[in-house]
Amino acid sequence: MKCPFCGCDDTQVKDSRDTDDNTAIRRRRECSECGSRFTTFERVQLRDLVVVKKNGEKVMFDRDKLARSIYLAVRKRPVSSERVEKVVNSIQRRLEASGEAEVTSTQIGEYVMEALSTLDHIAYIRFASVYRDFKEVSDFEDFVETIDRMAKPKGDEN
Repeated sequence: MKCPFCGCDDTQVKDSRDTDDNTAIRRRRECSECGSRFTTFERVQLRDLVVVKKNGEKVMFDRDKLARSIYLAVRKRPVSSERVEKVVNSIQRRLEASGEAEVTSTQIGEYVMEALSTLDHIAYIRFASVYRDFKEVSDFEDFVETIDRMAKPKGDEN
């Protein structure tokens, strides 16, 4: 593994352990050249996924991009990184289990929306405001009203 600090190819694994949800192995590494330490994660990848964007462009699925978008939505919210990683793992497993080599960016967005709707309502709204590309304030207001209706217990009309 190449050192991200100096580029040296000689790094040593100092510690390995499973992640909390047992979906990856966390490896603590040290560079023999500069002495820097860094962490890597090893995950099972069932197949290469290609994402078909809305404009028709095809790109390789990027787990880190998915994680960054979710972390951005939950920024400054009371959501642990472990919960975010579980969501990312779950979405990736759903995509791989579909049996399709190509998935649409729309499908990924819907999976994220579904996960955030149960994880944190504010993060859900943040993600939706970008994903749904609200053009007017009224679009945003309609969306928030829909969330309010979903959050109210049935039979509570007030």
